[in-house]
Amino acid sequence: MASLELYSKGANVWIPDPDAVWVSALLLQDYSPGDRHLLLQVSNGKEILYPVGSSSDLPPLGNPDILEGENNLTALSFLHEPAVLHNLRIRFLDYSSIYTYCGIVLVAINPYDQLPIYGEEVIDAYSGQDIGDMEPHIFSVAEEAYRTMTREEKNQSIIISGESGSGKTVSAKFTMRYFAVVGGAAQQTSVEERVLASNPIMESIGNARTTRNDNSSRFGKYIEIGFGRKGDIIGAHMRTYLLEKSRVVFQASAERNYHIFYQLCASRELPEMRPFKLDAPESFRYTSQGGQTQVPGADDWSDLERTRNAFSILGVQSDQQIELFRILAALLHLGNVNIHAIGRSSDGSYIDTNDRSLAIFSKLLGVEGPQMAHWLCRRRLAVGGEMLVKPMSGQEAVDARDALAKHIYGQLFAWTVQRLNSALRTQRGPSKTSIGVLDIYGFETFDRNSFEQFCINYANEKLQQQFNRHVFHLEQEEYVREELPWSRIEFNDNQQCINLIEAQLGLFDLLDEECRMPKGSDESWVQKLYDQHLTSKPHAYFRKPRLSNSAFIILHFADTVQYECGGFLDKNRDTVFRELINILKASQSELVAEMFQQQEHKSSVANGSVRSGKRATREHKLTVGFQFRQSLQMLMDTLNSTTPHYVRCIKPNDLKEPFMFDPRRTVQQLRACGVLETVRISAAGYPSRWTYGEFFNRYRLLIRGPCSGQSQEAQISCRRALPALIPDPDQYCFGKTKVFLRAGQVAFLERLRAERLRVAAVIIQSRVRGWLERVRYTRIRWAAVTMQRYCRGALARRLTLMLRYSKAALVIQKTYRMVAVRQLFLTIRRATITIQAFARGALARHGYRMLVAERAAVLLQARVRGWLARRAYRRLRVAVVFMQSCVRRRAARKQLLELKTEARSVERYRALNKGMEVKLMQLQLKADQAARESAALRKSLHAEREAAAAELEALRAAMQKRESEKPEKPQVCPAIDEKEVEERRTAVEKAAQEILQLTHACQALQEEKDIYYQQREDLSARLHEQEKAREEVLHQAVSQASAALKAEVDEERRKYQGLLREFTRLEQRYDNLREMNLLSERTQGYRRTDSTQSLSLEPLSPTLTLSPLPSAFPSPEEVRRASVASPSFERRVSAWSSDISPDQLVEKEDAAVKMTGEDLENAYDAVRVANKFLERQLLIQRSQQEEELDALRRHLSQAIPGSSSTAEQPNLLGLLQARELECVRLRRALKEGKNSVSLKRLLTQVLPSAFNAEPATSCPSQPKTATVTGLLECKKRDETKLMRNLITDLRGDGALSLPSGLPARVLFLCVRHADCSGDRAQARSLCGAAVTAMKAALKKHCSDVNMTALWLKNACLLHDLLTQHSPKQTLDSGELIPLTIDASDLIRALNDLSIQAYQQLISITEKSLKSIITPALLESETIQGLSGSAVKLVTSRKRAGSDPRKVGGDAPTMASVLRELGALHTAMSRQDLPLTQMEQAFRQLTYRISASALTILLLRKDMCCWSRGLQIRFNASLLEEWLRSRGLQTGGAVSTLEPLIQAVQLLQAGKTTQGDAQALVETCTALSNQQIVKILTLYTPHSDLDERVTLNFIRIVQELLKDRSDGHPPLLMDGRHVFPVTFPYVPPPVLHSEQLVIPDALKISFLHRT
Repeated sequence: MASLELYSKGANVWIPDPDAVWVSALLLQDYSPGDRHLLLQVSNGKEILYPVGSSSDLPPLGNPDILEGENNLTALSFLHEPAVLHNLRIRFLDYSSIYTYCGIVLVAINPYDQLPIYGEEVIDAYSGQDIGDMEPHIFSVAEEAYRTMTREEKNQSIIISGESGSGKTVSAKFTMRYFAVVGGAAQQTSVEERVLASNPIMESIGNARTTRNDNSSRFGKYIEIGFGRKGDIIGAHMRTYLLEKSRVVFQASAERNYHIFYQLCASRELPEMRPFKLDAPESFRYTSQGGQTQVPGADDWSDLERTRNAFSILGVQSDQQIELFRILAALLHLGNVNIHAIGRSSDGSYIDTNDRSLAIFSKLLGVEGPQMAHWLCRRRLAVGGEMLVKPMSGQEAVDARDALAKHIYGQLFAWTVQRLNSALRTQRGPSKTSIGVLDIYGFETFDRNSFEQFCINYANEKLQQQFNRHVFHLEQEEYVREELPWSRIEFNDNQQCINLIEAQLGLFDLLDEECRMPKGSDESWVQKLYDQHLTSKPHAYFRKPRLSNSAFIILHFADTVQYECGGFLDKNRDTVFRELINILKASQSELVAEMFQQQEHKSSVANGSVRSGKRATREHKLTVGFQFRQSLQMLMDTLNSTTPHYVRCIKPNDLKEPFMFDPRRTVQQLRACGVLETVRISAAGYPSRWTYGEFFNRYRLLIRGPCSGQSQEAQISCRRALPALIPDPDQYCFGKTKVFLRAGQVAFLERLRAERLRVAAVIIQSRVRGWLERVRYTRIRWAAVTMQRYCRGALARRLTLMLRYSKAALVIQKTYRMVAVRQLFLTIRRATITIQAFARGALARHGYRMLVAERAAVLLQARVRGWLARRAYRRLRVAVVFMQSCVRRRAARKQLLELKTEARSVERYRALNKGMEVKLMQLQLKADQAARESAALRKSLHAEREAAAAELEALRAAMQKRESEKPEKPQVCPAIDEKEVEERRTAVEKAAQEILQLTHACQALQEEKDIYYQQREDLSARLHEQEKAREEVLHQAVSQASAALKAEVDEERRKYQGLLREFTRLEQRYDNLREMNLLSERTQGYRRTDSTQSLSLEPLSPTLTLSPLPSAFPSPEEVRRASVASPSFERRVSAWSSDISPDQLVEKEDAAVKMTGEDLENAYDAVRVANKFLERQLLIQRSQQEEELDALRRHLSQAIPGSSSTAEQPNLLGLLQARELECVRLRRALKEGKNSVSLKRLLTQVLPSAFNAEPATSCPSQPKTATVTGLLECKKRDETKLMRNLITDLRGDGALSLPSGLPARVLFLCVRHADCSGDRAQARSLCGAAVTAMKAALKKHCSDVNMTALWLKNACLLHDLLTQHSPKQTLDSGELIPLTIDASDLIRALNDLSIQAYQQLISITEKSLKSIITPALLESETIQGLSGSAVKLVTSRKRAGSDPRKVGGDAPTMASVLRELGALHTAMSRQDLPLTQMEQAFRQLTYRISASALTILLLRKDMCCWSRGLQIRFNASLLEEWLRSRGLQTGGAVSTLEPLIQAVQLLQAGKTTQGDAQALVETCTALSNQQIVKILTLYTPHSDLDERVTLNFIRIVQELLKDRSDGHPPLLMDGRHVFPVTFPYVPPPVLHSEQLVIPDALKISFLHRT
């Protein structure tokens, strides 16, 4: 019971609820002993009074908020049912975590959804990790079992239980898949494949749809997987328990029979299924009773194909599969056999002789139909020593038919299991250790419980007892290891319930006794139960229902169950009549006869007994209950001899909805599966366990004295301070390394810590508030003084301003008065002058008007006449112009439409553009001509105006003269002069009109010119834009094509290198098998192989066969290549081999290569088949890629306009052709058998005499050899010695002291000399021997990074030298003398060898980095003291016996990682490898580091915090700085760290507002959507200053991430991804022997310089 002090105001408690089981409530007032009620506030705000009778009736307390979502239930401070239920609900609904630890139990909740947490990258992440270091997972339990098995060499077992639909079968499949991957090779071997293939078979014949589960296992199974000494799977064995045979003949509503029946019906149209006469499932009685024949989301036809494939993998032949399906089809027809009752009382029955179903059944099983019809309706009895035949009633005959169907299916099931076990049996001797996976039914209780539920619950009672005792044993081990004074923990032992069932005169004993009685019945048996366990010896776990005399009640550990006794005896007997069995024994079907013949040779029948006319006692001992008890006892003995691991599967709801949590169903299963019992046992002891360092770091606020983080001082401080904090010494205990606390004490310490922090916060607040008030007072005082100063200054300035205004007013008044008087004077003066002026002007105007009146009359007449003439002319001109305008407008519009139509076409632009310059020049010429005409007209007009002006002046002078003479002479009418003036005036007006028209015409031309200029500019701009757009489209197309081609080439290169790596692995396996076979031959007395021949036995390159000696058969690689190149090659080889006698073959073969062992032959065949398959895949990929290239080429040709005359098109086609040629060259390098040994050479090797008759003249003439100096000569006899001294026997220090690439240079000079000497065979022999020797050296130094780098350099250098002197290369250069031999296959072999050396170099470094990446990059504290103040509140308790993690100075740090990378960099730099190779190598390594670290970060909750993110970021920066200091950042080595860097930045960023969410989404571009949400979900605050990420914030981030499409990548990075490597060709300098300095230590003085 928790301390009463914790029931204070503000505490959280749990109160019962009818719907949610438990709801949280807030305590509104403190509780005092004696109070009868608690004032609580529930989550909806309602206040209630909770009745409390005594302190024991107080509601359970809630855990602190920091413990919410813990991944281990035993780490909770308060261990009780509501805390467990709430924690599981939080993890399941809020965090989407389906796995949770409960001590040694893994609780798995079925999500009813596909989750991306079971890929190979997840398996790699959990492999080698401690169970407490990673997030809970089924792989973590499997890894713990595997590691414990390999470490302690003790058998393990994984017990998976739960009710139907909880996910037991899926968990068992994932467990076996983990063992198959971890316990196998990189690819599944035949054993792992067979182990996994057993799952679909057992699901088909043992699983069915129920109301609770669509794929419910109707049997229990225990799969024991055997492991060898190296931890690899070598075999397996399966045991089954209590198959539900009654389902074969009866299914409840909405349920189905076993899946295999529906699979057969779905595949009835297949040719091999048609003889079975199958129909739809609704047509058969045994498959239509449930009314549901389809499972949503399932395809029965595909499932049958998967089942048949699994049978094939396990070695079951097709004819045996058809026989198996024949028996199953016969069972369906047996269910349709109609049995008719006869007689008045229906005491007899018969089957119609024409019954079609019986005829099909008999034909399929190969039995006599009349005999089967006869004995289905009759039985044989022994009366008085005579045998009598008694007819059976109709119901009895139906029961006999159904019993026969169940018995046949049971025998078929047993035969299948036996066949699977024989296929899974180990072929390599007994297994050293094993891991058993138990997939067994959980506790079941239904409305009507029968014999099956009774057996299932009995098995769960036994398992629960074993579970309780194991948990108690682990608790005891923990206390003993920590040297704690402990007393026995009391727990609910269900031994009494087990005794009730299995003890003497128990339920099983009385049931078997009743089955032996001649007239035993269910009613008499249940009456005996009442008499034995209620009357004579009342049992505490046995009850009788009140309203029933045919049922009984048992108080199980999980629940109280009422069993109906009807059918118990029949199901326990499981009787089949002997006559029917005899008919089946005589079946013509070999499989049927085999199944029932084996039954006779067994001491006990698998799942029932056979009754004949003689009632013998021995036949009744073999009841189902007796067999089940025996098999269960064997299972318990097996489990007790192993280390168990427990997985409890929970079904969250009955609606099968994804991520829907029903608390009532969940808590019912928690009570039934023993999880709450584990919690209760843990709570009875010390559930909270802290190391002294963790306790000190968390509660240093409560510890007085010096605060040092040292281990010893922390332990002393904890021992000194804890008694003062917790007065009751029974509530805590000190161990050797941990502090043990009882339930509730952590919450009490948290309350003290919170109180201490609150008091400290109050003190800090008081000091801060006082300081703030003093600052505020100082500021107010300073403000008041300042305001007073400013006010006084303002008043003084106001007075000064008033004085200035008074003086200014006087000055203004004086000045204004002076100005007013002066203005008045000036006004009077101006008025006087004005009056005088107007009077004089009036007089002058009067005289002028008199003179004008006379002249006006004359002018008026002339103007009127001219106006009338001009008006008539203007009207006529306007009409003409209007008509011209209409005609011209119509023509212009028509021309405009034509121009617009032509302007719409793209082709017109160029033509328009071509004529535009001519038109503009014409317009310019017209405009210039018009301007010249206008200037000429202006000049003529100006001249005419001047002439007119001169004449006008003359006329005026004449007028004045005449006027002056007028008084003297009488006036004469000036008719002639006026006429001239009028003509002249008319000419002037006409000229003015013409000038105006010309001006308008010029303006129109100028406007047209401007329009044309604007159109030309627009057209030029549009053409420029179109050209630019076309260039952009072409550039984009070229870029896309280049990127696609580059990606295609990289992918093809990566696939090829992967195939090469796979071939190397198969080659290594082939070598291992060959060595094992040779070793076995030596032990059996074969002669020993000479050590000098070991070199010749090394496998050659996968693309090269360079043996200089003829052999009786072509090599395996030649066979593989030739078989791919020529389909008829195998037939020819077989024909050649048939023509050669075995004696000749024995003479030609060496004794060392006589590998006749069966395993070696199988391995060789497997390698050859695998190589053929890989070659076929390469050819298929090549054809597909060629088709894609053709499609891309067509697409580019369509994208380029046909009329385009730009210069980019040839460049684009040239670039495309260059890319295409490069791709073709790379594809040509992938073809492993293209340039291999010719068929003539193969024929020469196999049949050398076949070509002896060919004339020498038919051979092509040998090219003339060139004379080259500076070479090295190697004799034929010294070739082996050269390879041994130069390559094979090189040791570490001596090899590293050699100049870079010396072996390759020496070998090339030897090859060059042999080639120049005309000895092609020796040249090729030297190259082949060099490749073989380098391969042997690589295998010899497979873990030495320096030697691997050395041979990588030599392989690349020899490759470059041969490439440099190849005919094609020398033809291009024209300076070097080419080699006469065809070196293409040699170059390709060296390229493959370089790839192999590079992969080995990367593999060596990866192996050394694998175990230190997580502790160095994620766990090491490079920034000291950062995490000391932020320690996780509680840590997961590790299982007893787990490997302790290195601490202190032994733990790896970033210096260890940089040391390993530095060793690789030093090795590659010492060999002068190109920088591009180093960049590629470190890019691959940094990717692996980033992928591994990010995977662990996404699977470990304790890593997702701010302080740890800062540590990881600093460690990653050290790695970045190291890469940049060595100039490796340009090759992508730094960019591969971007996902990890963004992940730790996500941990450090703010996670509260919507702006933070937007910033996170914009920043984390290298992370997928799932990874961002996963990190936010796992984020855990490690201090009080930090807060959890709210669900609302996560939802905001998810909404923002919807707009970002990432293609649904997996959650974890693919740690196995391999970047393809490319080796740049660097032409080496010309080589001479005088340049080489050959040390004497190499012992190659037998080489002669030439």
